[in-house]
Amino acid sequence: MLEINNKTKQRIAKKKTKELVEAFFVFYQRKDWNVSLAIVGDRTMRRLNKKYRHQDKTTDVLSFREKKLDGDYLGEVIINVEELKRKSRYQTLFSPVPSQQYLFYFILVHGLLHLLGHDDKTEKDWQKMLQLGKAFLDNFSGYN
Repeated sequence: MLEINNKTKQRIAKKKTKELVEAFFVFYQRKDWNVSLAIVGDRTMRRLNKKYRHQDKTTDVLSFREKKLDGDYLGEVIINVEELKRKSRYQTLFSPVPSQQYLFYFILVHGLLHLLGHDDKTEKDWQKMLQLGKAFLDNFSGYN
């Protein structure tokens, strides 16, 4: 199950987002899962990033993985839609340049990969996660 909490005026295609998240967990063979998705702006993301990562700046996505592995709640993904509008670091991965909607789904998948235990602390791991996200989205039509 996906719970969406949109704290912005940005419109989100909730049905399509839920379908994507369901497809993601089917693909990764996770039958029992619950995830929260929060959509926020710069101010909230900067505050969260400072509090939990000790970085006084905004970012595009944060993932908080549930520490207990006995339940079906995996954690929360928080996406900053304002940062996505400015984001250029992902543009080199795509040809042609993707839509804002595709970048939203791409970043969502990136956050979900973190919930499954993937990490991007090194350049190599970051590149691997980017390729996993792109490969997943390329296999599902309607998300670009």
